Amino acid sequence: MSSNSPGFGRRSLLQAMAGAAALPLLPTRASAFEVPEEPPLRNHDYAHVRERFRTNLVRKGPAPDKFEPLTPPHGASRIFYRSGRAGELTLTAWLSPYKRKSERMPAVLFLHGGNAMGAGHWHPLQAYVDAGFIVMMPSMRGENGQTGNFSGFYDEVDDVLAAADRLAHLPGVDRERMFIAGHSVGGVLAMLASMSSHHFRASVPISGNPNAFRFFSRYPEDIRFDDSNSREFEVRSAVCFPNSFKCPTMLLHGTQETHFDDSANLLLKRTANAKIPLTSQTIEGNHTSAIPGAIAASIQFFHQVAA
Repeated sequence: MSSNSPGFGRRSLLQAMAGAAALPLLPTRASAFEVPEEPPLRNHDYAHVRERFRTNLVRKGPAPDKFEPLTPPHGASRIFYRSGRAGELTLTAWLSPYKRKSERMPAVLFLHGGNAMGAGHWHPLQAYVDAGFIVMMPSMRGENGQTGNFSGFYDEVDDVLAAADRLAHLPGVDRERMFIAGHSVGGVLAMLASMSSHHFRASVPISGNPNAFRFFSRYPEDIRFDDSNSREFEVRSAVCFPNSFKCPTMLLHGTQETHFDDSANLLLKRTANAKIPLTSQTIEGNHTSAIPGAIAASIQFFHQVAA
């Protein structure tokens, strides 16, 4: 597979970043759903939609990506957080070591790319630490051999919000300066989480597709839900609920990721008159080479919003 192919850009490169070990991917599942030219526009608050909607998983099992053990990389310590409807899941997160100061510190919840967490995802986050942020990167249900069923952008949002709550209650964290960012799959989850909760002061999704119809047409092997129900795609699509963002948000993607342009532009168009500002910027590079520049841009944005 060439480095210019869609599969390499998301699955193969992110697994390489994570240092993925050799466990087989689940079999590819054929999908016959239709991709609308323009996803429907819903005027409901996404947070309220999540209170009512339950995804229908027709296949239950672990996340599809290869993975490595969740041994904390250099510069990180392991903590745990509880998630699930009844708190039945105990999941791993990595945390940057820090010393408590007299003044509480800002924090970033960073959501890794792909569907498995690895050391390669952690290393670029040193830029946040150097800028004075406490950093937490959570794993999600079904990833890296953990319990829980992979759902693809829906139940994982509960994990993100549970991890945010864990971060908010850590000693020394300034709850008024808690930010969220994420790359690729993590960028999608960062969007949906910042539409679901007032936890965050600002959000920076990096290379996240706001249109789940488009995403799953590229990666149908990740579909575990009933793809005959278009609502399942809508609740995974930020572009369908554009007025639900609850904090200032900046969308970032690489200059070579032109396949994001249409969906990002539609989301920007739909939020043009929203009370919560949403902006977009491109960063020189491709799906992975743009990451350092995107993290630098997110730091600048977080400082600007919190000023």
